[in-house]
Amino acid sequence: MTLEQLQQHIKDNALTCNKEFKRLFHGRGGLYEGWNHLTVDSIDDILSVALYFEKENEDALIQMLKEFTCNTRYKTLVVQRRYLKGAPSELVVGEIDEDLHVIENGIKLKLNLLSNKNSGYFPDMKNGRAFVRENAKDKHILNLFSYTCAFSVTAKLGAAKSIVNVDMSKGALKTGMANHSLNNLDPKGVSFLPYNILKSFASLKRKGPFDMIIIDPPTFQRGSFEATKDYEKIIKKLPQIASEDCILLACLNAPDLESDFLIKMIKEWAPSFEFDQRLQNVREFASSNEDRSLKNLVFQRVCV
Repeated sequence: MTLEQLQQHIKDNALTCNKEFKRLFHGRGGLYEGWNHLTVDSIDDILSVALYFEKENEDALIQMLKEFTCNTRYKTLVVQRRYLKGAPSELVVGEIDEDLHVIENGIKLKLNLLSNKNSGYFPDMKNGRAFVRENAKDKHILNLFSYTCAFSVTAKLGAAKSIVNVDMSKGALKTGMANHSLNNLDPKGVSFLPYNILKSFASLKRKGPFDMIIIDPPTFQRGSFEATKDYEKIIKKLPQIASEDCILLACLNAPDLESDFLIKMIKEWAPSFEFDQRLQNVREFASSNEDRSLKNLVFQRVCV
C-alpha cells in the first residue's frame, strides 16, 4: 500500500463517521504490508494517530495526515509515538478540550490523549462491553482489572443489581467514578476497590457470590500480573466466588497465547465452567491471524 492508497483508505472510511469512535486504519492487524506500525482513529472531530515503531517515511506520513485533517471535517490531529520512552503524544493540529470523552454505542467515556501511554479507553473491547450490557440485568457483577470501569458503566446501563470494580490503580478507579457520573448513573450498588486482586480473594468472597465475573487483565504488568503464570491463580478461585449459574467473560490480549490457553486452564481448575463462545472482534480491528488478536471468551457455570 502506497502513501496515496493509505490516504484514500482513510478518506473512504471517514465518510461514514459521526461523533462515535471509529478506527479508520488498523495496520496492527497485519493486513497492510508496510503499515503494521500504524493505527488511525476518528474521535468526533479529532484524528488520533499511533506509531508503534519508527519508519523512514514518518515525516511524509505526518504531512499527509496534516493535510487530510485540514481539508476535511477534522479540526485536531494528535500523534502518539509509542516507540519512544514514555510514549509521548504531540498535538500537531488544533486543540483538545480538558474534558474530552469518546462515545461508544451512545455511552460516554473519558479520554486522555496527551499525557498517558494509555488513553483510558480500549476500543477493541467494544463487543465485550456490548455483551456485558446485554446480559447484566439483575446480576451481581465482579469486574476484575476494571481500569477506568467501562465494563461497569455498560453493566449499570444494562440494569445490573450491583457491581464491584477492582483495580490496583486508584487513579484509574477515580476516572471510573467520573465515567459513571458522565453518563448520569446512580452510584448506588457500585463499588470501587483499590485492591491487589491476587491478594484479595478473601474479601471478594465475602462480597459474593457473583452472577457474572469479568476478567480483563493486562498481558504483562511488572510487579502485579503476568498472564502466563498469574491467570491460573484467579481461575482456581472462581468456584469460591461464583454463583451456581455464573457467566464468566475471560479476556486475553496476548498475541502469543491462543484461546486454548484459557479454555484448557479453566477445564482443569474450574471444570464447572463450560466454554460457550468466543465473541467476535470488532470488524475494524480485523487481523491476518485471529489467534494473535483479542480473545473474549464466554463460559457458563453449570452445577449438577
